[in-house]
Amino acid sequence: MVYVRLEQEWTDGQGTTHPAGSSVDVDAATLADLEARGIVAAGGGGWDGPGGGGGGDDKDWAGPTGWAGPTSTQP
Repeated sequence: MVYVRLEQEWTDGQGTTHPAGSSVDVDAATLADLEARGIVAAGGGGWDGPGGGGGGDDKDWAGPTGWAGPTSTQP
């Protein structure tokens, strides 16, 4: 499974509509289909995902991969 951010609105196989900008967890085959249809940007579109730190939209997110524990000074 891969966590991706949608560039366009998408309705999944169960009929749930996900708005553009939302993040969804998809399998590799679904990801390939979404990329081919332009619903997600190929290669992630510069978004590094939660805690990616590579200059994407969430570079400053201090979620699970960036949190240093209860003694951390991070908010």
